[in-house]
Amino acid sequence: MNGLSKGVRKVEVALRWDPSPAGQPAADLDLVAGTYTADDPYGAPAYVVHFDSRSPDGTIYLNRDSKDGKGFGFDEVMTLELERLDARYTRVVVGVAIQQRAEDRTFGDVANPGLRIREGYTDLASEDFAGVRSSTAATVAEFVRDETGAWEVRASVHGFEGEPATFTRVMGAAHRP
Repeated sequence: MNGLSKGVRKVEVALRWDPSPAGQPAADLDLVAGTYTADDPYGAPAYVVHFDSRSPDGTIYLNRDSKDGKGFGFDEVMTLELERLDARYTRVVVGVAIQQRAEDRTFGDVANPGLRIREGYTDLASEDFAGVRSSTAATVAEFVRDETGAWEVRASVHGFEGEPATFTRVMGAAHRP
């Protein structure tokens, strides 16, 4: 049976890490999502969702934001309601950036970082950032709308070294299929 696929519709991206050891500055990791239009799918994002923001139409939002990794389970959670996203958006890239406050930090400096992408109760991907230990940020997933309008997920981790503000400007341009 070949059936019709509706693709991924509503996903949750969840990020976890352990608190820094006593006496050390807190590690603050942030989920970010950039949306891209059909006329510029690898250019500048149409908008970026991160801490203290949400998409203009309410389809991408941060449910939970942690500044220190203290808590049970996943510390940051972002929901993407892809089925409600306007048709002009054909690509959404999700990444993780480490805030660079007191000192430069990489994923190797953060205790037990991990990521899960899930739709309903189905895990679509998970990551421990072991392959990007020297990076200060990383793209973790790309959601792409196909010619039928259905969304598919391409989970793949690509490291980035630099400031979080720079990362949000270039996160969608670096890895073309």
